Amino acid sequence: MKRILASAVLLLLLSFSSRLYAAEKQYEPGRIVTVEKKFHERVLYYLVNTPITQDDPYYEVTLRLGNLVLLSEFTPRHAADDLPDGWTDNAQVQIKVTDKHHVWVKRDGGMELQLLVVKSLPATTPSAAPEPAPAKK
Repeated sequence: MKRILASAVLLLLLSFSSRLYAAEKQYEPGRIVTVEKKFHERVLYYLVNTPITQDDPYYEVTLRLGNLVLLSEFTPRHAADDLPDGWTDNAQVQIKVTDKHHVWVKRDGGMELQLLVVKSLPATTPSAAPEPAPAKK
């Protein structure tokens, strides 16, 4: 009797837990704050103690999602690839945070990209300029 009861409880718990994993996070409205093209310098090899380097392009994209600012990076597959059209400063996007290191971003009717989250900060409202330090005598 105890085995049947334990089996029934286990089966019930498994059915509820499978529904929890089925819930997928949804896209939320957000905004691209800034987009900058930058380069990582990579050493290919050394020639008589001189490093021969190559610049690998990537995009640093700052996103704003509610009260959260996400500093993220997108590395294109090929050096000549660019971000999709319309991915500019202050563009409205849909953002889905999948975990603390990855975020999906898509434009209305456009393609979606997975970005690597480098840093996550609380959004701050612009405040007054800081007062200058007093002059020393």
